[in-house]
Amino acid sequence: MPHPIWSPNPTRVATANITRFRKEVSDQWSVALTDNDALWRFSIEEREKFWESVCKFASLSAKTWGGTVLKQDEKLSNEQWFPSARLNFAENLLRYRGNQDALVFRGEDKVERRLSRDELYRSVSCLVQAFRKAGLTKKDRVGAYISNIPEAVIGMLACASLGATWSSCSPDFGVDGVIERFGQIKPKILITIDGYFYNGKRIDIRSKIRDIIKRLPSVQKVIVVPYSEIAPDISSIKNAKIFSDFVRGCLAKDIDYEYVPFNHPLYILYSSGTTGKPKCIVHGGGGILLKHTVEHTLSTDVKEGDRIFWFTTCGWMMWNWIVSGLAFGATILLYDGSPFYPNGNIIYDFAEAERMTLLGTSAKFIDACKKAALSPKNTHDLATLKCLGSTGSTLAPEAFDYIYEHIKTDLHLQSMSGGTDIAGCFCGGDPTRPVWRGEIQTPTLGMAIDVYDQNGQSMPSGKGELVCTKSFPTVPKFLNDSDNVKLTAAYFKRFPKVWTHGDFVEWTDTHGLIIHGRSDATLNPGGVRIGTAEIYRQVEKLDEVLESIVIGQDWKNDVRIVLFVVLREGNNLDDKLITKIKHQIRINCTPRHIPARILRVSDIPRTKSGKITELSVRDIIHGREISNKEALANPDVLNEFQNRKELEI
Repeated sequence: MPHPIWSPNPTRVATANITRFRKEVSDQWSVALTDNDALWRFSIEEREKFWESVCKFASLSAKTWGGTVLKQDEKLSNEQWFPSARLNFAENLLRYRGNQDALVFRGEDKVERRLSRDELYRSVSCLVQAFRKAGLTKKDRVGAYISNIPEAVIGMLACASLGATWSSCSPDFGVDGVIERFGQIKPKILITIDGYFYNGKRIDIRSKIRDIIKRLPSVQKVIVVPYSEIAPDISSIKNAKIFSDFVRGCLAKDIDYEYVPFNHPLYILYSSGTTGKPKCIVHGGGGILLKHTVEHTLSTDVKEGDRIFWFTTCGWMMWNWIVSGLAFGATILLYDGSPFYPNGNIIYDFAEAERMTLLGTSAKFIDACKKAALSPKNTHDLATLKCLGSTGSTLAPEAFDYIYEHIKTDLHLQSMSGGTDIAGCFCGGDPTRPVWRGEIQTPTLGMAIDVYDQNGQSMPSGKGELVCTKSFPTVPKFLNDSDNVKLTAAYFKRFPKVWTHGDFVEWTDTHGLIIHGRSDATLNPGGVRIGTAEIYRQVEKLDEVLESIVIGQDWKNDVRIVLFVVLREGNNLDDKLITKIKHQIRINCTPRHIPARILRVSDIPRTKSGKITELSVRDIIHGREISNKEALANPDVLNEFQNRKELEI
């Protein structure tokens, strides 16, 4: 058996939160949990005891938790966690006080700000009062069309303090994209910015805000945070006030929190919208708090005083995930702008300057660093960095090599996989386990995941569907779906009573997992299922290829594989390179993996959060309408995939 690519030292294992938690659970419930595999089994077989222990371990605050942990139901989607609980999400995130950093912000090379825990609390307190004066209640919603700046965190916490619901989009969304989302939720207040910076350029969004407000009659007040200008002119925006004017006269005092039920709506997140109108995914505050407690404190080993970062916008669920770190005494490091401006070292500069302990990003960012031949291990002091997190798409085995060779040798690499739909992870990290090349380490505690074949039978080995067989605290609701009709169609249609996530996966010998791509984008030539990630892994090893996307084209009563590649400057897709690509795939996969067509494009279509959109490409080459181009960051590139003559023969 090959050796792990990294193993934690004994001190790290002994001092990890999960080690202490396992002992506390063993003592509390008088069970012998000899290792973390046993802890995972306990977490799904004794769900009520497990989640009760999570609350106790993290000292989570509630007005009352109530006596019942889980009200069971024959349908997974109908089960209720802590049905008698009354709590406030923001109270848990604001419980740490003092002069230590709460938020540190960088906006490319243009803006730097720092807020202490006390300053954050005071800012939230003032905004809570201003919201109350504006008539905001726990029945209302706040929409945020905003960059990843401190006011986004302040706004969310003030909103949550009142029991209202928060929903955010990043400012690179077009007007239609915002309306397709906020038009469904009808926010009472919109908090936004005047503009933002990207690649060193100032981008003014005030005209977009004016258009949005005209089409959102529910909005009664607009709060504008000056970001790209010191004193922006907002006179043309209806019912708008500068942030400082909105809170003027409000003096900081103890926050009077509104205590709400466990599943009272905290966030409304959105599906990518690449196959239709974005679905409004509603998450309760109690579920978010418990799920993120497990993933921050146990999977990622976040401790008080840690300084944690995830490269994200406010339009991706990883923003909601990272700010939960405030509940555990961590400093949240925020970055807004291009991660490659003025060069690819900007994130590592931030990590060194702020003594980052967790650096979170996407697999695509890691791949871009690799392609750019960056070696931060040799250029930056990353002594404090304990964990590197990656999600958004599959992290290739070669990326594992790159991270340990060029970022840091002694590092817990946490490749994780989950989704906006659960606001967290199905599988991810364990700081006390070895890291194996190309594998996600372990199922996430509390998640009863399994791998099913096409007949709904559990598969101890081989590739199949990722499922979850029992409920968990962040099973969401869809907006305006009281009977769970939409929810059932999305997750429970394939296997009734079992959550089917749409990932094509397999178990490993180490009880880890490998994600082979989305099962709804899985290739099926000749009836053989092939994960797209298997092909990406081989193609993107080649120096000539910057990026690729692969789809299945319906062809002569079968499916043939079509590969599109973005090449490094100076390379041509000639017969020699096509042969090289096919050879690379053949020798490392199988002959069935070899594309029938390999075509060049200038870019790959992706969502606002950076995920490549295989389904959009598949639809466009089959002549089907792309119903929601607003979900894409670069929709114009789809023109390069349309009506390709090479796909007609």
